Amino acid sequence: MYGGWLFPEDMAPWVGWMVFAVLLAIGEIVLPGIFLIWIAIAAAITGGIAWAAPLGLPGQILIFAVLCLIATWGGRRWYRDNPVASSDPLLNDRAARLVGRQVIVVEAIVGGEGRVRIDDGTWSAVGPDAAVGARLLVVGSSGTTLTVVQAPEE
Repeated sequence: MYGGWLFPEDMAPWVGWMVFAVLLAIGEIVLPGIFLIWIAIAAAITGGIAWAAPLGLPGQILIFAVLCLIATWGGRRWYRDNPVASSDPLLNDRAARLVGRQVIVVEAIVGGEGRVRIDDGTWSAVGPDAAVGARLLVVGSSGTTLTVVQAPEE
């Protein structure tokens, strides 16, 4: 009926689904965040159904496909309703992490646009006109452009 090295003829179909579920779960552990756990759950339920009610391969694949859709939809809803709080919400927003830092003008800000240096990088900046060497304060960002204002006197 099945044949081949993946599904030997003497192996029960439900065993193949359970092995597939375990492989997907391992894949989720190795590659976290890929959403494989929901597909693993669908494979495990398909294996349970194949064990309880002998079905042909087309029926098992149809059940698996429907369960994948339901499990993925349910997983997305669960993640939406239970968001994972980050200890550093600005981790992947480098420009936003610079808000509150002082910068030094390296290309004069004229007409509201220029360049500033912070640490070892230079950034486009918008803000009040300022001469080269002036110290400014980052108050916001839009993409890779920093919004700056006059820094308070120290």
